[in-house]
Amino acid sequence: MSAALATQTPNAIAAGLVIDLALLTLLFIVAVNIARQRHLFAAVMLSGIYSLLSAAFFVSLDAVDVAFTEAAVGAGISTVLMLGGMLLTARREKPVSPRRAPVAFIVVTLVGAALVYASVDMPPFGSADAPANRYIGEEYVQRTPKEIAVPNVVTAVLASYRGFDTMGETTVIFTAGLAVILLLGIGSARGGRAVRDKEEEE
Repeated sequence: MSAALATQTPNAIAAGLVIDLALLTLLFIVAVNIARQRHLFAAVMLSGIYSLLSAAFFVSLDAVDVAFTEAAVGAGISTVLMLGGMLLTARREKPVSPRRAPVAFIVVTLVGAALVYASVDMPPFGSADAPANRYIGEEYVQRTPKEIAVPNVVTAVLASYRGFDTMGETTVIFTAGLAVILLLGIGSARGGRAVRDKEEEE
């Protein structure tokens, strides 16, 4: 990673920073609109857009494996499940009286300040002295070409070195999705009856 950054020109680095800032700005705008949105369908669509923007941001950080997971789970499965849940509820959020929550605001502020303080000591992005690029990371880079015939080190780690872990994560996601579908009753007589009852009320 550090070698790749060293070979980049200043113009390429500046263009990457502009892309990152643009994606972060769009993420902030979409997040604010989701929080202010009262139409549930629009909120679900905006959450899917937020996941796609997050996946694009992960790609810009060279975390392609995380980007794939975010796009598949965040923008794909989660959006489908939330749309399925909307079949059993109203289209708009019920009006609520705004209330002040000073305790929640203080907690959020303290947690945010702690996260910012913790990130100050982090090594620069792509630094050769970063823990991720030393110790076990060096072992993976050196041993992967010899032990596994996969050119991409990240893919080799996920599919081989962490194969059982990846299979477990996939099983958990599949089980969670199946449980939500069963709870919603999608495709069953109970689910169809609930949809008809909701349509009659509207």
